[in-house]
Amino acid sequence: MGVRRLAAGEVAEAAQTLADAFDGYPWTAWTVAADRHRERLTELFALTVEAVGLPYGDVWAAAEPAGRIVAVAVWLGPDRPVPDQIWADLAARNAELAGDRHEAAVTAEAACAPLRTADPAYLLATVGVRRDRWGSGLGSRVLGPGLADAARAHLPVVLETSSESNVGFYRRLGFLVTGEVRVPDGGPRVWGMRRAPAA
Repeated sequence: MGVRRLAAGEVAEAAQTLADAFDGYPWTAWTVAADRHRERLTELFALTVEAVGLPYGDVWAAAEPAGRIVAVAVWLGPDRPVPDQIWADLAARNAELAGDRHEAAVTAEAACAPLRTADPAYLLATVGVRRDRWGSGLGSRVLGPGLADAARAHLPVVLETSSESNVGFYRRLGFLVTGEVRVPDGGPRVWGMRRAPAA
């Protein structure tokens, strides 16, 4: 099972992999409309990969020998900040894809602001493994290159997760919980986590 950089022509397959991984995830279940949910997720992840991850970050994929992409990790580093105009251009499309959960998504993002820091760090924007490969170690493997980049740069790594089982997974990779919020009105718990820079 090789881990390599995602090619531009593989955006659609990477988005499908991430949508499969996040279908039923507490954050996306809360912030993305239920109707056509998987379709909405796929389009949201395609935007993330194509408009943000590939041009401004690093996107790593694990693929089976036959070529099927089964895990994807999207990283953003402090050396290539995403321009404000890109986020502004994406905002309207993201709102459309969120559907009737858009207001909930805005509230959830605001609630998570205290978990975030302006200090230089590598951000794990998203990572997902296809459900039929859960438990196979692919999550750790596809995160390897990004963790190595952060270690070489002597910078911390930060992330957010709304899955308690993920908290344990990331702890095993050296992350510590830095904060926790409960999204208002019955929303999910969200944990902020940080991995200290390499000595």
